[in-house]
This record gives sequence, structure tokens and C-alpha cells, in this order.
Amino acid sequence: MSERRIGRIISVDSFRVIVQLDDDLKGLFKSGFHDIYEIARINSYLIIPVGADRIVSIVTRVKIQDETDIEKSSGFITLPKAQRYLVATMIGTIENGESYNQGVYNYPILDNPVWYVTTEDLDKIFDTTNSNKFNLDDDYYLPIGASPAFSDYQIKINPDKFFAKHAAILGNTGSGKSCTVASIIQSLFNFEFEDKLKLQSAHFIIFDTNGEYKKAFIGDEGQNKYQQKGLVNAIHINKDGLKMPYWFMNFDDFDYLFDPSANTQTPILKRAIGISKNTQVIDGLDVLDRFSEKGIIDLQDYSPEELKKKKSTQAYGNWTYNANNDILGLGNAISPGESAIISEIKTIVTQIGGQIGVQQEANLISQLKEKYQQYISENTNTRISVEKNIDLPIWFSYTDLITTHFDAAIKETEGSGSKIKEFVSTLKLRLQSFYDDERIAGPLILKNPSNFSDSLAKFLAFCLGDYSKIYNSEDLDIFTTYYKSQVVGQNNGYLPENKNSQITIIDMSLLPYEVLETITGLIGRLILDFFARFKPEDRGTMPTAIILEEAQNYIPEKDKTDKPSITKKVFERIAREGRKYGLSLVVSSQRPSELSKTVLSQCNSFIIHRLQNPEDQKYIKQLVSAANEDILQQLPILPQQHAIVMGDGVRTPVQVKINKADPKPNSDNPKFVKKWLTANDNNFPPYKVIAKLWEEGGTPT
Repeated sequence: MSERRIGRIISVDSFRVIVQLDDDLKGLFKSGFHDIYEIARINSYLIIPVGADRIVSIVTRVKIQDETDIEKSSGFITLPKAQRYLVATMIGTIENGESYNQGVYNYPILDNPVWYVTTEDLDKIFDTTNSNKFNLDDDYYLPIGASPAFSDYQIKINPDKFFAKHAAILGNTGSGKSCTVASIIQSLFNFEFEDKLKLQSAHFIIFDTNGEYKKAFIGDEGQNKYQQKGLVNAIHINKDGLKMPYWFMNFDDFDYLFDPSANTQTPILKRAIGISKNTQVIDGLDVLDRFSEKGIIDLQDYSPEELKKKKSTQAYGNWTYNANNDILGLGNAISPGESAIISEIKTIVTQIGGQIGVQQEANLISQLKEKYQQYISENTNTRISVEKNIDLPIWFSYTDLITTHFDAAIKETEGSGSKIKEFVSTLKLRLQSFYDDERIAGPLILKNPSNFSDSLAKFLAFCLGDYSKIYNSEDLDIFTTYYKSQVVGQNNGYLPENKNSQITIIDMSLLPYEVLETITGLIGRLILDFFARFKPEDRGTMPTAIILEEAQNYIPEKDKTDKPSITKKVFERIAREGRKYGLSLVVSSQRPSELSKTVLSQCNSFIIHRLQNPEDQKYIKQLVSAANEDILQQLPILPQQHAIVMGDGVRTPVQVKINKADPKPNSDNPKFVKKWLTANDNNFPPYKVIAKLWEEGGTPT
């Protein structure tokens, strides 16, 4: 093999070698038996024979310099002599001339010969076997792009290793992260497995902060239609469908959202929620709950003129005035054995429903409030039995929480100090302001008057793409209503009724920032807790990958406030525990230095696009092995669509030109000059249409 020799090793450390090229090698190419071979190009390979094995090294530096500069710590001086050197990182081994494996276990010695790489070597490094029979667990078979240095060779990953052990896709804005996410998932659905099988029961959940992925996995009905749309059957959940029942929140979620002070307000809030979730159903409670839910209590705050106006428009709270009907559906008859207060309440309600004056009506409503408070005061002990864990996702009335149960919690604690009501008044005001703010009350459905059947099961199936399994078109709840609107035949529906969705796109782009973390973290926690409740023998039977776009918004290393980020706690837990349940993370971010170290340290595969910020570059080098540090020196100059792939998911650390996503996510850079050169269309933008939708809380379709 002397004809393959191009130089000798003059320095070896744990992962790097320095090669002195032979003096008789005058150019950067060497003529071999079959071809002319390149020998000194960045990202090309060298072969170092060690016994029966061949160590594969990637060239990271090429230089001509004085020999004395090679080892500055040598302590002696020699006459300078210009030599050509290569610095290469050892990345893997071709064992016995057969298969390539990542890692080095048999090191070369000084003066070890170095060979150029041949096509035969490259075939083993890139594994060009075309057989459709491969080991799903161990082989690298899914092409995600081409090698820039050897354009005839595909870079392949092992999807099990990539997704199951968590992965990170990092890079500056505009470097191609979204297209990389879309391209890899599209490649997975395009791939034909043994016997031409394709994925049938995949579960991907994409937290889409910028509204980009609908185009990539549903597309337009025109030329941009996604070719695998029927197979993937992706569901796009926008803000109209993204409703998070507030009763699914545990106390940590309430604590983060409402931000009570630790010493006084937190215990009261905790007790009030405990009362709300543990209220017993006894005589008259159904009357009082409906009374509270209908919002009649709030009417006492209106002036007689406002009451008159509301009566004329039939808009009392959450119920419609009709003098001929029983307002609350309570029935006018007084039941035998009914408590006196309940009887008085029914009598007052009946009078309100009659033809009476506005001032008299206002007085009756005030009396109604007094009777309600009297009943609560006299029956607190019989109505409340705190037994259930307040973190359980069981329904309670938010209206009751802020109108009666909050006061009941204060009353229980008043023995320790008379100023408690004053101390917690700001918290109660905050609870009420959230109820009144549609930006918050809407996504959390705080004004939902009552529970609906199987709410938790429906929510989980909705997020996991399995809603077809429990779908009943006759149901009227929020999830069924939205799903039904997306079913084929309903307006512009695109979902078949009886087929699961392999991708769920949760569009967070228009969620208010006040609830963004709460909703994101709650979805992640509910899914993890759901999987944790599988029988031991069923764990891992429903593998699910969660894609976190712009992950620095969810899992920051430094919390923005004094309170720990609720989403950070959830996704750090998923990073640590999710693998045993079949739940994995793919985090995508433009600022890796701002991400949780806990999450990134659990990632075993990395796709790194261009990074120009020195802090981000330094942070990445700390995360990966020192052996890959030389390869990462290329990060500031990587072209768009190019990335460095390393970790368990890929056969060897390598630069790759990622395959184009088709269609691409909606993340293209605006064409400034092209648009500026085009004459303005008088009909664009439709200011009035956009403004009206905005004012009504709607979004363009």
C-alpha cells in the first residue's frame, strides 16, 4: 500500500493527529491506480492503517509553516524548514477492512504512515448498501442530505437513535432550522421500509411559535400541496382550537399564572382551590351552582338604567331574559323538606322573571346575593370535605372560586389575623381581572359554565392526533366542535373522520404571552403524566416526539422572573424521564447559550447550523465531546441549508447539506427589493378586513 501513502504522523493526542506530508508530494492531489485523489481539503478524510484496522480521520486544518512552530513547548530551537502539515481529528475505525464504526480504540504511533481515502473506504464510511433489509435499531439508513465534500454520498441517520435519545437543532435565524425539522420528518414519511411499508402510527407534536409548519405538512391546495398529506393526515390546531381547560392545571400552574405572594396569598389561594375541587353536592347545591354560573350575582353592580338596558336586550349575564320562562330552570314549586333559604331563593328568582320595575328588580337581585352568601356561610362545613388532591384535573367552577370559595378560605384563616382580607385583596382582584380579560379567559376557558364529558380524555387524544378514536359528531364540547370544523365536508375541512393524525401542529403564534408558558407547560406535563400511567408492559408502545420550535422561549437557562419557569420544569422532567415512557424532545433554537443546560445535556444528537455569536459557539463546544471541537470551528461560515451533524443519531460527525423540504415551512426571508420594484396593488393590504378580524379576535384562514 506504499502507493497510497501521503505522509507520516508526527504528533498524536487522544483525538487529534498532525500529519507531515511527504516531501515528494508537490501538489494537493495524488494519482492512484483507479483515480486521482484529493489529499488536503477541509472535511475530506485520511486513512491511518493500524494493524488490520484503518482509523478514519477528518481534515480540519491545512498549513505550511516552520517545523519549529509545530510544538512550541518543545524547549529547543531548530533551523526553520518549511513543511506542509495536515491537522486531522480521528472519528472512527474501519475494522478488519469491513464495517465502519464511530470511535477509536487502537491508536497510531509516531511515524505511522497515512493514506489517502479511496472510493472503497468512502463506501464503508457512508454505508452505500442499497438493501432495503436493515436493522432498525443499529443501522443508519434514513438519508437527510448530501456530503458537501463528497457530493455522491448521502448522510444518513438512525431515526430511533435520533428521536429516542433527544436531539437539538441549533443555528442563527435564517440558517435553515425550520426547513431541517420539516425535511427530516418529511424524509421519514417518504421512506419505504421493508416490503414498501410506510409509517402508519407515528406521533409528532410540533409547538409552532411562528405559524410555519402548516404549509410544510398540509400545504396549499395548489402547487404547494404536501404530497404525503393523505398518509400523514396532519392536524393544525390554531388559537380557535387551542383551548386549555383551567381545571387541568395543578397548583404549581395556578401559582405561576396568578403569582400570589408566598407568605399570605399563596395559602389562601391553595385553600380556595381545595374548597372548589372538594365541594360536596348536597341539598340545594345544584341550585346555587347554577345561580353562580349564570352570572346573576354580577347584576347587583349595575345601575337601574344599565339593568333596564340589559333587560331590553335580553342579556343578563350568561342567561337570556324571558319573562315567560323560569330563568334558572329551577322550577317554581318548593320541594318538601327544602331548606328555608333555598325556598326564599326560588321565590326571589320567580319574582325577577316577572314583569316588574327596574328598581324593584335591582333590589331583588341584591336580596338574592344576600341569601346566597347566607347559605354559603351557614353551610360551609357541610358543603366542604377536603379529601381529593387539589392537583387532580377535576372540574370546578372558576366563578365560585372567585365569588364564594375565596371568601370561605379567608374566613377559615381569619382567626390568625384580622387583616388577611386586606392582604389578599390584590390577589382576588387579579383572579377577577383574568376572568374579565378575554385574551386569558378565552384560551383557558375560564368562563366555561360547566364540565363536559370525558374532557381530559378528549384533550389528550386531541393533542396526540388520536381524536378520531373517540370522535362523536353529536358532542358539543370545544374539542369536538373544532375537530368537526376540520373534517372533510365541513367548510374547508381536510381531515377524514376515521383516521389518526401522525402530526399535530399546535400553532402558538397568536397566544398572548401571559398564558404561553402556562399552556405549553401544561400540555407537556399532561402528556408525560398520561404516558406514566400506562401499564408497565405498555410503556413505550406509543412513541411520541415533541418538537419545540424557538425553544429558548420555553426552556430558558435563566428565568425571566424570580419564579422558576413552569415550562422549564416540565421539559427538564421530560428530558430526564421521558425516554423510558417513549416520549422524546427535539429542541430547535437560535440561542443555545440561553437554553436549559439540563435539557441540552440530555440530547444525544445535534444538528448545528451557522452560529456566529461567540457565546453560543463556546457553549456548543462545551456540550459535545472535545474530539468534535475542531469540526465546530466551521460554525461561523456554514452556508444556509448546511449543518454539522454529530452524536448517536449519525454514523460519524460530518458536515451535511440538508435535503430541501417540499413544501418548505413558511419561513422564507422577505424579498425586499423585488417587492419594492413592483407597482403597489391598490387592493393590498386589505386594511379593513384585517383590522375587523383583529378587533373580533379572529385570524385570517
